[in-house]
Amino acid sequence: MLLNSNLNKIARKELNLFFSSPIAYLFLGVFVAITLFVFFWGESFFARNIADVRPMFEWMPVLLILLSAALTMRMWSEERRSGTLEHVITLPVNPWQFVLGKFAACKTLLVIALALTLPLPITVSLMANLDWGPVISAYIATILLGSSYLAIGLFVSSRSDNQIVSLIITVLVCGVFYMLGSPTITGLFGNEGGELLRAFGSGSRFESITRGVIDIRDLVYYLSITIIFLTLNRYTLEKDRWASDGDKAHHTRWKLYAGLIIVNAIVANVWLAPLGKLRIDTTEGKIFSINDATRNYLAQLQEPLLIRGYFSAKTHPLLAPLVPEVQDLLKEYQAEAKGNIRIEFIDPAKNAEAEEEAGSKYGIRPTPFRVADRYQAAVVNSYFNLLIQYGDEYKVLSFSDLIEVKSGSTTDIEVKLRNPEYDITNAIKQVLYAYQSGGNLFTSIQDNIQFTGYISKPKRLPESLAKFVPDLQQTLLATQTESENKFSFDIIDPDANGGIVATQIQEDFGFQPMASSLFDTNTFYFYLVLSNGDLNIQIPLPDDLSKEGFERTLEAGLKRFASGFTKTIGLVAPQVNPYAAQMGQPVGASFQVLQQSLSENMTVKNTDISSGKVPEDIDLLAIMSPENLSPKAVFAIDQFLMQGGTVVIASSPFQATFSQQGLNASRITSGLEPWLAHHGITLEPKFVLDTQSTAFPVPVNRQVGMFTVQEMAMVDYPYFVEVREQGLNADNPVTANTPEITIPWASPISINADKNAQRTVEEWIKSSPSSWLSDDMAIGPDTGENGLSKFNPGEAKGEQVLAAMVSGSFNSYYTDKESPLLAKEEAKTETTEENDETDKPEEVISSIIKHSSESAKIIVLASNSFAEDRITGVMSSMQGNQYAAPFQLLASTAEWSLEDQGLLSIRARSHFNRTLPPQSIESRQFWEFVNYGLVLFGLLIIYLARLTINARKQAHYRAILAKPTEQ
Repeated sequence: MLLNSNLNKIARKELNLFFSSPIAYLFLGVFVAITLFVFFWGESFFARNIADVRPMFEWMPVLLILLSAALTMRMWSEERRSGTLEHVITLPVNPWQFVLGKFAACKTLLVIALALTLPLPITVSLMANLDWGPVISAYIATILLGSSYLAIGLFVSSRSDNQIVSLIITVLVCGVFYMLGSPTITGLFGNEGGELLRAFGSGSRFESITRGVIDIRDLVYYLSITIIFLTLNRYTLEKDRWASDGDKAHHTRWKLYAGLIIVNAIVANVWLAPLGKLRIDTTEGKIFSINDATRNYLAQLQEPLLIRGYFSAKTHPLLAPLVPEVQDLLKEYQAEAKGNIRIEFIDPAKNAEAEEEAGSKYGIRPTPFRVADRYQAAVVNSYFNLLIQYGDEYKVLSFSDLIEVKSGSTTDIEVKLRNPEYDITNAIKQVLYAYQSGGNLFTSIQDNIQFTGYISKPKRLPESLAKFVPDLQQTLLATQTESENKFSFDIIDPDANGGIVATQIQEDFGFQPMASSLFDTNTFYFYLVLSNGDLNIQIPLPDDLSKEGFERTLEAGLKRFASGFTKTIGLVAPQVNPYAAQMGQPVGASFQVLQQSLSENMTVKNTDISSGKVPEDIDLLAIMSPENLSPKAVFAIDQFLMQGGTVVIASSPFQATFSQQGLNASRITSGLEPWLAHHGITLEPKFVLDTQSTAFPVPVNRQVGMFTVQEMAMVDYPYFVEVREQGLNADNPVTANTPEITIPWASPISINADKNAQRTVEEWIKSSPSSWLSDDMAIGPDTGENGLSKFNPGEAKGEQVLAAMVSGSFNSYYTDKESPLLAKEEAKTETTEENDETDKPEEVISSIIKHSSESAKIIVLASNSFAEDRITGVMSSMQGNQYAAPFQLLASTAEWSLEDQGLLSIRARSHFNRTLPPQSIESRQFWEFVNYGLVLFGLLIIYLARLTINARKQAHYRAILAKPTEQ
């Protein structure tokens, strides 16, 4: 108790001395002012467009050096200079109380300085949805980092009687600790040497903390530095008390005690170094922790999987800190896999044989990087690759697959790992599934599968189908033998027993009698269905009616029940003429980047549905920017939906084109309007405009005297609706995991509630309440004399639905119509009669499935340009990195629709960075002034509190002095 009392008195004395001088307020004010300047201007907070305070904490290891040196420089130096140190060390008070008392005073000042920066995160939270977990953890870690600097400063101050010398030496010593882990120093060594130096660097230890990951080893490191230098401080004071002829044994014991404390602090760090799991992920969604989906894929490993990292010792300085991050993550994978993952790290420059194998067998080549310093510029050929191999299947992740580069200017470049867990887990999934697909398909199917063929008697079948039946039966028997009792089949004649089965399958599946031509009165049944009790999938007939063709369609159907196979997306997109631009023709919409993005973890096939059929191996059909689809194409889409499939449509009644000459819009017909209306979905022929929009570079005309000048300018463009968290459906994992997205030239979606009363309807994406509608084709910006956009908002119409999903059982659009496939046969028959030809017309076997199973889904995105290459390219140029929101949304849609939500949950973890809403210049200045004003207000509060405390003390002293007089 006495110890605490003396310690508190010493701390209060130091605080009183500190605040008795205006310099105290100057130190605190300058520290916070520099922090605010770095945050708003040095790191261009508003230009970063991310709602976090990470830039502030990234500078803390440097800013705290200056603050700690200023706070500690006089603590012992002034005692030594004024001659009071001898008095202090000879008092009958434990010197530890003086050391800890001064340390507590400095730490209190540090906490006050950090408290003055709290308006920053509060401001950000008012502007956007701030993740407070990393902020709170970073403040805690900052206090520990500052404590280590304060301990260093106190020790240095105890060795000098000059405050300026103490300040300079403290900055130098703390600077050495910071520089040890900086790229400037670590770049001079290889990966191993650089990683060792980063373990000693106070700044490098702080990097993971700025991301929201508290590594217990980092906190122990800061505590160890604090303990070591406080011990040295205490030892210094003790040594000053010794006489030259004093007790040598006492001196030796003190040296031993101090040495043991220091050694134990060092040993604690060495002991904890290999323990990589001592981390606390404070981010929302735990985005830096191994996901349950990853554990699920690792649990499927039946034999060791190899992950080999090819990392060059000499690499670009911005890449070097990322190597240990990847290595630490891979070690987490190894620990979770329980012996089924083997990790290797190789520097190909030091192993010629490994470099030869990497190049010849896996196609791994070094990437050239330009490295420059103040003396020279050079090109470094560096490896930054991962090889994931399972059996004879492998996947290589290159530099471009793992790294995200964001450039704010020609000199301001941020390099970071994109989403390493997603990339690595996705690669593991691909090689795992590819390996499994080479074995027995039924090893990946958990349920028993029943095949039912609803087939009429051979005499009622067309000749081609009658010949096909034996091949079908042979294939089914072979499949049953290979299935290990997981597959059974049954052939049923629907017309038997009075047609009871025919009536039942019409009610359950919408199966109607087939015909081989429009005028053929001989009808029959030939439907093939796979079922596991919960899911029913119709197997389409192969086009060539061959045994091999049926084997392929049967395998494709069985894979729908398997958990270990890559799904296939059929992409229906406009065909682009590569020579259109050269011929002066409009360049059509292109979706190549979308296809490449989806191909990362799915099979994407350009699909032609003009024949009226969707290939049998397609799991999901994506229709992008459709225009004038033929009746056969619409029929193919309809019957794919009736088979229980998922149809994603990105369409709008308008097609917008932009060029150097301006922006233009035109009305188009997709061919799907009647089909969508039949299912209760309407795309209204109007544009949705929103005050919550994305700036866009558009050509604007500016009048300069007698001339009109056309320039590209960034303008607020309400046709580019920016949808943020409030407009995204939080109940669906697809949109709940999307941070924000821009929908260009969108149209409102109307859902007929009566037609969809028995189905599930979800409104995925909606505009803001301030949006309005327009049918004006003049979509170019209305600019003033200064060339800036001056769009006048129209009458607000409230939130507009821009994307929606309808699922459940659908009735076919062709229920009461003839099949378009048979219409072709009718035309051929008429032509044959006119020409008196005797050739037999081509046999066309067609049927209409009249209603779907409950698994069918229609997903509509009301924009033709939603994921179009030119739009995403422009958006990427504006943001300084790849604009991937449309691709991620469609990939998440596919994963969710096909019940492959493992990667979806991992993908979402890259989206927890909050996007900052657009801010006007006036708004930016307002928030900056608010923060500076709050700092001044905080300093004023401290000053007034100081005056109040002094006034109370003086009143108390006067009362004590007045008591004898009164008596």
